[in-house]
Amino acid sequence: MAPLISHVYELGLIEAVAKTQRECFEAGVRFARTEGIIPAPEPTHALAACVEEALRCKETGEAKVILTALCGHGHLDLPAYGRFLAGEMEDRELSDEAVAAAVAQLPKVPA
Repeated sequence: MAPLISHVYELGLIEAVAKTQRECFEAGVRFARTEGIIPAPEPTHALAACVEEALRCKETGEAKVILTALCGHGHLDLPAYGRFLAGEMEDRELSDEAVAAAVAQLPKVPA
């Protein structure tokens, strides 16, 4: 995680949310159809959160400015978009044990 983002998170100015792959690609397709830009898969996680927030504001009538960053383009990831559009993408959830096992295999950073 970037140090600045980690610091802003630790200050409680932002919160982290988890999104499924399909929800992210759905937001990426929606963005592409609306804006004419195919986003890379990485920023679609933020786009999915923005869509969720915008729909919540629409439902409640709350006026809000929603800002996100868009980096990269999805031209190199068209096969992934193809799998999503063909219904071949599945969401997977990892157990706490699987995450812990993966973290245990990460290289140790000297203090």
